[in-house]
Amino acid sequence: MSFAKRDYLLEREREVQDMWDREAIFQMDSPKEEEKDDYFSHKNKYFVTFPYPYMNGRLHLGHTYSITKAEFAVGYQRLKGKRCLFPFAFHCTGMPIKACADKLKREMEEFGFPPQLPLTSAQLSEEEEGHQGTFQWPIMRSLGISDEEIKKFAEPLHWLEYFPPLAKQDLKRLGLKVDWRRSFITTNTNPYYDSFVRWQFLTLKDRGKIMFGKRYTIFSPRDNQPSMDHDRASGEGVGPQEYTLIKMKALEPFPEKLRPLSGRPVYLVAATLRPETMYGQTNCWVRPDMKYVAFPTAKGEVFLCSKRAARNMAFQGFTQEFGKFQVLLSLVGQDIMGLGLHAPLTSYDVIYTLPMLTIKDDKGTGVVTSVPSDAPDDYAALRDIQRKKNMREKYGVKDEMVLPFQPIPIIEIPGSELGTLSAVKACEMMKVTSQNDKDKLEKAKELTYQKGFYEGVFIVGEHKGARVQDAKKKVQQLMVNNGEAVLYQEPEKTVISRSGDQCVVALCDQWYLDYGNEEWKKQTFQVLEGLRTYSEEVRHNFIGTLDWLHEHACSRSYGLGTLIPWDPQYVIESLSDSTIYMAYYTVSFLLQGSVDGSVPGPLGIRPEQLSTPVWDYIFYGSHLPETDIPTEALKQLRREFSYWYPVDLRPSGKDLIQNHLTYFLYNHVAIWPQQRGEEACDVCRWPVAVRANGHILLNSEKMSKSTGNFLTLSEAVERFSADGTRLALALAGDTLEDANFVYEMTDAGLLRLYSQLDWVKEVAAGRGKMRDSSSYTYYDRVFESEINQAVLLTDSNYEEMLYKEAMRTGFYDLQAARDKYRDMTAVGEGMNWHLVQWFVEVQALLLCPICPHVCEQLWSILGKEGSIMRAAWPTAGVVDKLLLSEMQYFVEASHDFRVRIKKMVEMRGKRCDGFARPQFGVIYVATEYPKWQQSVLLKLRELYNEEECCLPPNKALLEALRGMEDLKPVFKRVMPFVQYVKEGLSSKGLAAMDLVLSFDEKAVLEQSINYLVKSLEVRQTHTCSWEFCVCTFVVDRT
Repeated sequence: MSFAKRDYLLEREREVQDMWDREAIFQMDSPKEEEKDDYFSHKNKYFVTFPYPYMNGRLHLGHTYSITKAEFAVGYQRLKGKRCLFPFAFHCTGMPIKACADKLKREMEEFGFPPQLPLTSAQLSEEEEGHQGTFQWPIMRSLGISDEEIKKFAEPLHWLEYFPPLAKQDLKRLGLKVDWRRSFITTNTNPYYDSFVRWQFLTLKDRGKIMFGKRYTIFSPRDNQPSMDHDRASGEGVGPQEYTLIKMKALEPFPEKLRPLSGRPVYLVAATLRPETMYGQTNCWVRPDMKYVAFPTAKGEVFLCSKRAARNMAFQGFTQEFGKFQVLLSLVGQDIMGLGLHAPLTSYDVIYTLPMLTIKDDKGTGVVTSVPSDAPDDYAALRDIQRKKNMREKYGVKDEMVLPFQPIPIIEIPGSELGTLSAVKACEMMKVTSQNDKDKLEKAKELTYQKGFYEGVFIVGEHKGARVQDAKKKVQQLMVNNGEAVLYQEPEKTVISRSGDQCVVALCDQWYLDYGNEEWKKQTFQVLEGLRTYSEEVRHNFIGTLDWLHEHACSRSYGLGTLIPWDPQYVIESLSDSTIYMAYYTVSFLLQGSVDGSVPGPLGIRPEQLSTPVWDYIFYGSHLPETDIPTEALKQLRREFSYWYPVDLRPSGKDLIQNHLTYFLYNHVAIWPQQRGEEACDVCRWPVAVRANGHILLNSEKMSKSTGNFLTLSEAVERFSADGTRLALALAGDTLEDANFVYEMTDAGLLRLYSQLDWVKEVAAGRGKMRDSSSYTYYDRVFESEINQAVLLTDSNYEEMLYKEAMRTGFYDLQAARDKYRDMTAVGEGMNWHLVQWFVEVQALLLCPICPHVCEQLWSILGKEGSIMRAAWPTAGVVDKLLLSEMQYFVEASHDFRVRIKKMVEMRGKRCDGFARPQFGVIYVATEYPKWQQSVLLKLRELYNEEECCLPPNKALLEALRGMEDLKPVFKRVMPFVQYVKEGLSSKGLAAMDLVLSFDEKAVLEQSINYLVKSLEVRQTHTCSWEFCVCTFVVDRT
């Protein structure tokens, strides 16, 4: 790629951005009292917000991809005449910045300045083992920051001063249409925002949405506080998983390694998700080489399990001291092999520990209870050890510990061949031969677990005759009440905090938002009903999240943020102070005069003046509060909020549906609890639309700093220009699937933009050589219809936020139409300047939301006054469908002619030397389809499914056509013709099955005979009618 062309675009982009700044084009205020026309009405505003990015580094392409969804929407809505407001702020709340600052401080304390970091695991302390890649200093260096500057980042406030200006700089270089007056940073460093969040939480507490108590939550022991999604390096979206901890009492005499615990109540504890099946226990599995620990509980018992599980339990009240456990013994599974146990509910008085080699130490307790009647893995493993004497001898297991134990029927699946021993039957059906048949066992588990739970009926125990799904909790509660089981939780998957700590589930006192409250949940479903989501998949994801979401911890003891007003020992966590801040955008520029709130805004209001009654007036319009703030200032704040709210669009990555976006809905209904369309309220303040997108790949691979496949926003703009980057992001994808940013395609897009500018300059300079007539030729009328069609299709695509499609219809297809028009008129009277001028204007407007800098230049070349940012969407004229059908036919026919000539030349050239290209041609045009093809078309019309807009599958078509007598002589040709028609349906619609065309083929071809002669490189062509020939091209070489 030519760097000169890129550099030219970069230079012009800087000039355009300077012009936007000078004219304050993107600054928007609520209308003044005298501004009463439709343009200034509340219905004509468009308020877009984007989840403010976290300020612990430079913005990267992933941020940018999601941001452009908001940016492109603003560009389009401006052209449609809307008053658009797009503010942008910077998120600093939470623990990541504090954690990174503390890591830098520790690294300097331990390794000097600049830190001489260890390179091998041997140089790491036990605590650092496994976290070698989490040193913060190299990460900061990778951002191009010097050691002297990095030193300053050991203070958290330096992050708040350093990265927000860089984010603003990068976004301005991209050309974002942001009102930067409204920008701010979060945390109590900004006293105005701090006051707003305090008001929000006081309101939520007053309305009964915030509770206090012990709750299970993902917890970082190193940080000594809950770890929510934004606090995690990995494991976003992972929550606590509840298990039933089955207590299997060890029977004396104990084996040698366990004898120090003789006389004490020792329990092997197994974590299960299926407590209802404990009636069928036959043994207990341990892994011979796995490390286990025995530790005392607060109740005086001794639990034996993996060390990881013991660590989890210590944070859930199992031990005397929160977060700590005493190791009484350390051993491996082989040390307790063959240990006798008393297990709850089973009909066997004693069961034994047996070896299972597939137990993992990252899930559960490392102790697994065995129910071979209903668990295929257990049945396969038990059968293996019963059949293999050498295996029993290897692990010191006596025959009497294994051979007498058979699966116990406990659950019947009525009407199913699985019967009363579902695991046994499923293993037979899947032909499972051993516990190593993993794929077969997986299928067996899917079959037994689903049917057993939803269709199974107990045939034993207190709940005999009850359905499994109804009695599961009752069986669990029975064992808990009897002291035979306890409830235990651990993370569903591994979660690593940003401080590099493996998280646990902790039961701790905390303030939490009661998202599980049924009434609140019901109201949030009402918000969702009226919310535009642009995708049913997004709506389903919202529904799924609402179904499972319960309490969310909102308090932290570590990190940056606003202190909980009534309990200042805690900080409000980052997902909880970011749910309604969009309302703060509406007034932020009047309150604060700097991004950090250190300077008062134009109204001269001090943070301490912002009392709860003042905020209530701003957001509810209640009675004027008692305050020394001037009444006119209060009314101006109220007017700004009333005009701009609600949020019309909130785009985001799909991963935020399960947390931020759902909390966004919950909090809006809590703070503004009116109904849509409710007559009593002035305007509903609930969000109007949410647009979610997938992640973005870089050159077809996941972006990763560690692999070097990474691109920051500033690097992208420097390498591809702002508009080149924007175009590539628009083309990357529109769905929830991962999009793809490809360097080669981005280079090609940049060159296309440059070429468009070059071409417009060229035609503008050569205007005198073109026709300057209001009388349109055939090709003029075709091109005009194509332009009008592009306007309509692109309008629809922008409205649906389908930016890739908008670029297809509004840029690439329109460019192709321009090229065709240029080529076809080149052999006649040439292009019409009026039409070319209209094309350039339309092209600039359709492309403007995506590539505004180039379009500003196009606007200027056309001699238009002012910025294209103040222009209006083009008005489409009449689309002559017949003309477009004729042109589509001609384009396809001429392409077919070229292909036929090429094949003929290649074929005959191989057969005889010196074969010359044909100089003359005859085109035969059929007046109708052959009779057999007419029969096929009539049958296809009969079989066409109008509801699904498609034909049946080929197999069904074949059967339907096979019985038609008139087709038998030509049946070999029928299905190829059917395929031809089906391909035509995708481009022509139902017209592909018409018996005759809606236009005269011969006249269309003759209309463009001169173009055909030139493009086919022949001297002359003729068109003739031939009753039984369909689009046959014959070359006459006489």
